[in-house]
Amino acid sequence: MPSADLLGYLRTQTAPEQIADRILAAIAVGILNPGDRLPSERQLTATFDVSRTTLRQAISRLSALGVLQARRGRQGGTFVAGEHYKQEELAAIQRALGPIREQLQVMLDYRNLIQQSIAKTAARRRTAADVDRMRLALEAYRESSSATESRDADRELHEAIAQATRNAYLVHLNGELASAANLGFAAHPYSSELHSRALKQHEALVAAIELGDDAVAELVAAEHFEVTSTKPWIDALAAGDSAAQEG
Repeated sequence: MPSADLLGYLRTQTAPEQIADRILAAIAVGILNPGDRLPSERQLTATFDVSRTTLRQAISRLSALGVLQARRGRQGGTFVAGEHYKQEELAAIQRALGPIREQLQVMLDYRNLIQQSIAKTAARRRTAADVDRMRLALEAYRESSSATESRDADRELHEAIAQATRNAYLVHLNGELASAANLGFAAHPYSSELHSRALKQHEALVAAIELGDDAVAELVAAEHFEVTSTKPWIDALAAGDSAAQEG
């Protein structure tokens, strides 16, 4: 399956420099934002399939660059710095994703097609309870005031839509492809502009599903995942190309 192949390829690259590049690529596309706390060491070693030593070396490299910073105390951890080297991030995209550019684009297209099927099927099979769950998640997304709250509400909404299909394979693909599209991170690209655009699309998507309009639900889902998932990666890869040519 394309998504599994993509993550499998990334997980074979265990050198600290390559793990650092993957984190930088996630920052460049907005999966990780300034102020975000990195997942725990246990989560990251599982995500990257590397040893703690390798991960610590990668984090140490990024800390030396000023990209990451450690904070102590109860709320401590490793955080993305408020300022970082954009040029370094763009170069990292080329190093980390250049070899699998075509595969990444195919996987994003595959995810978009699957999400269209999920939305269309949900519109045909949703129950009142499904719609209630979607509405609650939509309201949480509307009221979210941080990247974390927005992402949590977004995840809940799309899980609710997938569950409404009554198809375990589609539910599984919804989660698997989200992980593959985000380099294994639980987060997805975020910015205030993306949030505003996604809110309108979420509203239209839930309305179409509630009305049972599978054709409109399919169209809205296609636009939504193109804007919020495919385009950020395509733009980041293009910026990386420009940076490489200038360099």
